[in-house]
Order: sequence, then structure tokens, then C-alpha cells
Amino acid sequence: MIFKFLRFATVGAIGTSVHYVILWGLVTAGTAVLLATTVGAIGGALVNYILNYRYTFNSDLAHRSALVKFFTVALIGLLLNTVMMALLTQMHYFIAQIITTFFVLLWNYIGNLLWTFRMRKNDHG
Repeated sequence: MIFKFLRFATVGAIGTSVHYVILWGLVTAGTAVLLATTVGAIGGALVNYILNYRYTFNSDLAHRSALVKFFTVALIGLLLNTVMMALLTQMHYFIAQIITTFFVLLWNYIGNLLWTFRMRKNDHG
């Protein structure tokens, strides 16, 4: 279980990097922070799905099922991200994003472990 979380966190770091680069680029270009972080989160989520499907959970689930569940969890994570960023507007946006990312990481791991890629008793991993 700890190795799966570490794989998930590694994949998450890659997706978060994509998120942050998009966030930074859009804010630098004059986009509002909440819109920029939303677009960044969507880009990061796409990267996360692909890598988690293969690398973290080594899934053989049909994409139709896994993708819908993954993006349902991600959508809730996106809402959590947006609400937390709105609540932390008095902070520098990158500090607020780091704090927010920690809570979204926990939500996404638990949601994907227990629902999206839930292993049955006879599965290994």
C-alpha cells in the first residue's frame, strides 16, 4: 500500500508540475488566478489519468468505466481546489496552491484507491 501511494504521489508530482506550469503561464499572461488554476488542474488531471491507469494501478479496466470514475474524483478535487484557492486569496497564490495541493492529493488518492481502481480480493498489487 505504501508503494502504491508513493507511485501515486510521483505521478501526482508530474501532474502537479503540469498544473503549476499552466497556472504560472496563464497568470503571467494576465489570466485571473481562479481561471488559471482551473485550467491547470484539468491539464494535470489528464496527465494523472494516463499515468495512474498504467503506472500506479496497472489497470485493465475499460477506459469507459475508469475514465468516468477518475474524472468524477478529479472534478470533486477540482472543486476542492477552487474553493480552497478562493478561501486562501489573502496569501500569495503559489503558497495557497501548495497548501491546496496537499489536500487535493489526499482526496484524489483515497477516491481513486477506494473507487476508481478498487481492487477485488483476488487482485494483486
